[in-house]
Amino acid sequence: MTGQPNAMGGREVGGLANQLACHMDLDNSTHSDLVQRFWNSPTIATRPGLKAVDLFQACRDGRIKALWIMATNPIDSLPNGEAIEQALNECPFVVVSDVAASTDTGHFANVLLPAQGWGEKEGTVTNSERRISRQRSFLLSPGSSRADWWIIKEVAARLGFAESFNYSCAVDIFREYAQLSAFENNGTRDFDIGGLGILSQREYASLTPIQWPVPLEPAEQMVGEKRFFSDGQFFTRSRRANCVAIATPAIRDTNLMYPLVMNSGRVCDQWHTMTRTGKAPRLGSHYAEPFAENHPHDAAEIGIEPASLMTVENPNAAVVVRALVTERQQRGSIFVPMHWSDQYASSARVNRLVSDIVDPISGQPALKSESVRVSAFAANWYGFIVSENLPLLDSADYWALGVTSRGWRAELAGLQVPLDWDAMLNSLLNRASNPPTDPVQFYDAASGSRRYIIVEAGRIIAMAYFAKSPVRVSRQWAVDQLSLPADWALSVIAGRAPTDVVDPGATICSCFSVGRNEIIDAIVEGSCGSLDLIGQRLGAGTNCGSCRAEISSLLREAVYAAAGLTRLQVQLDISNRVCPEP
Repeated sequence: MTGQPNAMGGREVGGLANQLACHMDLDNSTHSDLVQRFWNSPTIATRPGLKAVDLFQACRDGRIKALWIMATNPIDSLPNGEAIEQALNECPFVVVSDVAASTDTGHFANVLLPAQGWGEKEGTVTNSERRISRQRSFLLSPGSSRADWWIIKEVAARLGFAESFNYSCAVDIFREYAQLSAFENNGTRDFDIGGLGILSQREYASLTPIQWPVPLEPAEQMVGEKRFFSDGQFFTRSRRANCVAIATPAIRDTNLMYPLVMNSGRVCDQWHTMTRTGKAPRLGSHYAEPFAENHPHDAAEIGIEPASLMTVENPNAAVVVRALVTERQQRGSIFVPMHWSDQYASSARVNRLVSDIVDPISGQPALKSESVRVSAFAANWYGFIVSENLPLLDSADYWALGVTSRGWRAELAGLQVPLDWDAMLNSLLNRASNPPTDPVQFYDAASGSRRYIIVEAGRIIAMAYFAKSPVRVSRQWAVDQLSLPADWALSVIAGRAPTDVVDPGATICSCFSVGRNEIIDAIVEGSCGSLDLIGQRLGAGTNCGSCRAEISSLLREAVYAAAGLTRLQVQLDISNRVCPEP
């Protein structure tokens, strides 16, 4: 079970393989005896279980015959993705609990259990300052989905443990959890919420955020707000901190064939493997496809053009992503986001590149220092399509799919030029061999540019743009034209807004849907020369703040341009920016 959605709370309940519940330790015989007596359990674990990477190695070795995966997508999130696939193939019985019907991990499930999502279930979460907050459902559960605790309870009952799992609602579990934290504690353990173990169902339902510890006595400590370690004492046997001496492992391959250091991580608009955030059109309007950030000097040396496609590879695997050339990266380093899965891209699972080297104590994989090399992906054609219906993309050697407010969008590329463009178009858009209507078309023999607008029932239902080089189309503007009346088709085929129509450009601020062009216009006009002024005028950067760094970069570019050092560049890239004319 993953700890990522609520890491602090997961550790409190014993969600790690080397912990007992309520911050108690497996290697502490007093703790083991205490938990066993509280639960009246005939047996209890006496040694740590397997950490995540070791767990899947055990599946490959045949030591694990049944695996239940809850609330995580290890095919995409754990290192050495090929080995994770092998492990799931080798394991005789795999159960997956998820809120999504289709995930990369779910494809390997023998049994797929529909779990409740965030807004559909009840419980508590704990943040990094030890503050417990009640989570209340605000949506009805769809179909046959159930809470995780209910699913576990029912499986336990069928295995003969109904008496030990006789919970009727979430508060039953919370009360037991709180009472265990206080059991024979007397101030010897840090985690103590015994004061919450006497809550009625009504009191639990109305619980306001509270910081632990919340001991049962004295009652006035129910307000929490205790600062730990201010007395110089730790919650260890000796009351002194346990420090672990470590040595930096040699995790990078020094082979000159793989000279770059690849860092993987998140972008501000997505969360983990996009099983939920990938379905939000606004979040996909900023970075619409997988990419790699490269320093301009490195890109020039290797022959990587901005907005072209590139292959990132090492002995483990290879991925194909869009090239984002930017001085945000240091020379010798590239950054590739970890979000895009096989659900949204043809070959972008960055974890396949990452070796399963782990820290010997914590088990944390080395996700941010993989040795790789990059090269240009030799595409002979590029495409961009927008469609009301889900496109069929198997005919493309590269594709990246995204959801829009009215349908779908996709970036495409191929190694071989199609012999029949019309046939490929019909295949991509899943149209019959004899389509009911002919598309509005444009073809430029000199540049090889082809453009199609599909009109049915008096409105635009799809558009497709193809070229020999990365397609020069204002992405977000084109996406917004889907479903417009048919008489708008000739304007849409141009791929950019008419001069009398505002094109906001790629979304920079997802919170308020503020585009790059809008920010640039405000800067160039001279009325917005700071983050605060841009926020006052456009709202950008005033909510979550994750876009402030990108806005600052636009402001710096404007300063350089004014000084004659460079110019404001408006380039095509994976963020949907408007492309310059040739």
